[in-house]
Parts: sequence; C-alpha cells; structure tokens
Amino acid sequence: MRILILGATGRVGSLIVNHALRDGHEVTVLVRDPGKVQACEGLTVHEGNACNAADVRRAVEGQDAIISALNTDKTTTLSDSMPLIIEAMREFDVRRIVTVGTAGILQSRTEPELLRYQSNESRRRLTRAAEEHHRVYTLLQASTLDWTIVCPTYLPDGEYVGKYRTQRDYLPEGGTEISIFDTAEFTYGQIGDLRHVQARVGIAY
Repeated sequence: MRILILGATGRVGSLIVNHALRDGHEVTVLVRDPGKVQACEGLTVHEGNACNAADVRRAVEGQDAIISALNTDKTTTLSDSMPLIIEAMREFDVRRIVTVGTAGILQSRTEPELLRYQSNESRRRLTRAAEEHHRVYTLLQASTLDWTIVCPTYLPDGEYVGKYRTQRDYLPEGGTEISIFDTAEFTYGQIGDLRHVQARVGIAY
C-alpha cells in the first residue's frame, strides 16, 4: 500500500512511519526539513508544507491512504491544512484518512451534548488545541471521506505496553493516559481496520 504520512517527524508520526516501513508499505512523507528524516528503502521524502496547496497535491497524488499526525504547535496548522488535504484527496480519488486528534473532542459523559473540552470533564484551562482539533473534526464530518480520528488522552512518551482500551466517540471510562508507542500502533492499524470509519475513537489504558 502507498501511504502518505503527515507529521512524520513528530513523536507519534515518526513511530507510525516505522510501523509502515516495517510492514513493507511504500511510505511518502511531507516535511519542512528533510534533514530530520533518515533516508531508507521504501521511503519517499517530499520537502514542503502541509499548509501549501501545491505541496499537498504533490504528496497526495498516487497514494492509497493518508495518516495525519500533525500537531497544533499553537498555530492553525491543523485547520489550515485539512481543507487542502480533503480537496487533494477528492481530486486524486483517495478515500481513507486516519488522523490523530485529542480526547477533548470526544463526547462528554457528564454532559453528552457537549464535547469533553467544552464540558466540566476538562481540566485544561486553555482550549486552543482542542478547538483546532474540533475544526478538523467538523471538516471531516462534512466530507465524504472514509475518515477516523484517533483521540488519545494525556500522551506521555511512556513505553510500549501493547494492551489498551478503545471506545467509539468516548474516552474509555477512567482512562488517564496512553503512551505515544501504543497510540502510534493503534493509529497505524486503523488503515486496514474499517470498524471505526467516520468516527472518533478514544484510546487510553
């Protein structure tokens, strides 16, 4: 399979790249600094910006699926890039996209009409990152793509455990954290797992 991975130099994205290469996929990454990516067989590196339409089109063309592990970086990168990604996917008839979101955009258990970051479940005083992920969720909802948003809770580096809980649209009850290693494994696995198409998936230990 030909997979485009965005956010490939980040904590989760770099691990997803390793999973895909290990399994023999043809992996393409779009990065601002190619020097941060180690060249290897099966990997194609495009220098560019996910917020540039031409760069995104070039990277999306010829792909079978996309994984986005882009983070907010206190900017509007997520909401600026997603319309470009969606448009390029439509143009080149790419259906499957898996993104890494945040548990803040899952439904609240205490106030089900609200998302967690909008409710009293949220312990975060600053909601800017969650608002960015919410914009991406809204854009994907309005699309006809086969999307899945993986929504980890607190995300320390941690270590690989290989055992965790997931739940559609909600954070598993009592979940407080999940490592980047287990998050990457689950996110990568969604490429071939269609049980959560057009849904958010909470993940935690």
